[in-house]
Amino acid sequence: MFDSTDTRAEYTRRTVATPSRSPAITNIFGHNIRSDLLALYLAEALAVFLLAYGLMAWGSGEVAAIQHAELALLAAAVALAAGFAAGAAGLYQPSVMARARRAALAGAVAIGLLALGVVLAVKLFGPWNLGLSSNGLLLALILGAVGGIAVARLAHALASRRGFLARRLLLVRDPHTGRLGGQVTTSGSPLMTTELTLAEPSSAALIALLSPAWLRAHNLWAIVAPAGTDDAALRQHCRAAGLRLLTEDEFLECRLNRVACESLPQDWLATARSIRPGLAEAGFRRGFDLLVALTLLLFTLPVMLVTAALIALDGKGPIFYRQERSGLHRRGFQLYKFRSMVVDAEAGGTPRWATAGDPRVTRIGRWLRLTRIDELPQLLNVLRGDMSIVGPRPERPGFVEQLGGIIPHYHDRSSVKPGITGWAQVNYPYGASVEDARMKLAYDLYYVGRRSLFLDLLILVATVRVVLFQEGAR
Repeated sequence: MFDSTDTRAEYTRRTVATPSRSPAITNIFGHNIRSDLLALYLAEALAVFLLAYGLMAWGSGEVAAIQHAELALLAAAVALAAGFAAGAAGLYQPSVMARARRAALAGAVAIGLLALGVVLAVKLFGPWNLGLSSNGLLLALILGAVGGIAVARLAHALASRRGFLARRLLLVRDPHTGRLGGQVTTSGSPLMTTELTLAEPSSAALIALLSPAWLRAHNLWAIVAPAGTDDAALRQHCRAAGLRLLTEDEFLECRLNRVACESLPQDWLATARSIRPGLAEAGFRRGFDLLVALTLLLFTLPVMLVTAALIALDGKGPIFYRQERSGLHRRGFQLYKFRSMVVDAEAGGTPRWATAGDPRVTRIGRWLRLTRIDELPQLLNVLRGDMSIVGPRPERPGFVEQLGGIIPHYHDRSSVKPGITGWAQVNYPYGASVEDARMKLAYDLYYVGRRSLFLDLLILVATVRVVLFQEGAR
């Protein structure tokens, strides 16, 4: 059953791993999160809470019990804010964590965001009768947050280096197709992999080879098997051993948070509960959209007024740009943006993708596109009900027809309202080709199938990172 170059003794010897029963993926409200990153977030929150509370209690001296409760509540709020600041700066991105300079820059941005939030909270919601001056309170909270993040990250780095966060994965390779292994190990995650090649992969062959005792002995987290072997019998066999059985597509979806569009069945949307919310959920989501849109309009109104004046001074042409886009169920609507290109940028009415250094972009338009300020008028589309705050980006009807005839399941992205920001926008740069559209669809359909307010919140936090670091802008 093994490949001719492998023996059971050799295979057993090289699959010995550090014992671990913790899963490598945690599913929260349908969204897959790497367990080591979730552990890092929780460790940071606890460290920030303890340090902030300890510094405030130490500086306050003798205070009443009720004041200690207020100290704990304030420290908990800062711990929560620290997580948002770190996420908004990209400090939970594996690609950022792996690069020292990028991580240092993200850390500085996170400290700045957190300090700004703490200052505003202390100044706006004071005075605080906690035995500390306003400046002393600020210092305790900021030092507690920075120190807590630093301590937690140091502990996480040491644990990763010693392999405590790594999980053992068994890859079953199909010798006829050669699949598995290469794509699976490119996710940049702390997984130790072992490969097994079967001459004739089948559910019966795997069950006969991999007894529950053998699986437990090798401390596996999951088995990634070729398509066609993942029947009910094998799944029950793995469940009895406390393991997950995944196909290659399922594993890539778990690790990369995108779907394999070509492998989706035609009726996959029938099982996607997220596109058929109940009345309460739909009402709450609409309320969320209205609240966020009105709040952003209020805070960005000065920026929008200055932007309108700059566009008017930059040359002739309208300040706003209206364009036909495809929305929910492919119904058309007029999308609003600040004009960032010259008038008649699409001579003849033929849709064109923007390119790097596009000569049609105006001087002020380049800055607007880099900062995403040109997107702010779309808040009016949210108020009108054409769009949501979060969802797949609305495309031109011409592009929708073209891409729908080339890419499988492309029209499925229209089963939810389009959004100002989305899962594809925070995970993949601006697309200017059919292949880019295919990759962005993989993220869009992941969102469509797993949409939740929790995932929307993660996307909003990640959008801050995209705007601050001008990721993927053209």
